[in-house]
Amino acid sequence: MNLVVDIGNTLIKLGVMNRGECVAERSVEQLVPATLDELFACGPIGAAIVSSTRGEVSQIVAMLRARLGRVVEFTPATRVPIDNAYLTPETLGRDRLAAAVGAATLFPGRNVLVVDFGTAVTFDLVTADGTFRGGCISPGLRTRFRALHDYTARLPMCGPTGCEGLVGRSTREAVELGVVNSLTFEIEGYITRMGEKFDDLCVIFTGGDAKRFAKRIKNTIFANRNLVFCGLDRILEFHASEEHLP
Repeated sequence: MNLVVDIGNTLIKLGVMNRGECVAERSVEQLVPATLDELFACGPIGAAIVSSTRGEVSQIVAMLRARLGRVVEFTPATRVPIDNAYLTPETLGRDRLAAAVGAATLFPGRNVLVVDFGTAVTFDLVTADGTFRGGCISPGLRTRFRALHDYTARLPMCGPTGCEGLVGRSTREAVELGVVNSLTFEIEGYITRMGEKFDDLCVIFTGGDAKRFAKRIKNTIFANRNLVFCGLDRILEFHASEEHLP
């Protein structure tokens, strides 16, 4: 089994992977030994990989190296099992590349659009030849709510609801519908345009709000909240196979 660690803008997400499947996971604001104890109790973990969008990860890497013989820090120099056509790979978020690897692993030989819902919403394309082509970055759902509240004098702080109307009848409802609908229409637009350019396009939603938007958008969508875990696990296995090359 492998341990994958995805350090995002808000949370640290950890998963125990067994043959490509996530068998245990935790999301924490700060990693403490007790959390690792819980995950290591799941079974024999042989290796770990650490990915971060925040930068410095030395403390977490050190915690893991005290328990494991093999710990990989996912950096721009880490080789991955797909080609990368991004012009500035040193600035590419590790979670975006990991999700692309996960998409190529789950849907080999297909064009895949990955929509990842987090602090930002990212739209990333992996083509059928196994190449990460890049994508777009847009404000995430809660970032949009926060921006309306912080940069206006009187708009309330709101959050997503289950309402699917088009016309809000109060200021709060107008904000709620406006934010969710605008992101929905944005996603639908990307899917439509990408589908016109790339045949047999597969769309994967991942991240915290994946299921929410998969229900709202009338397309064939695959929702996989552990796509980044899947990609990190594949990178770790690929790294191990390279270590044994002559």
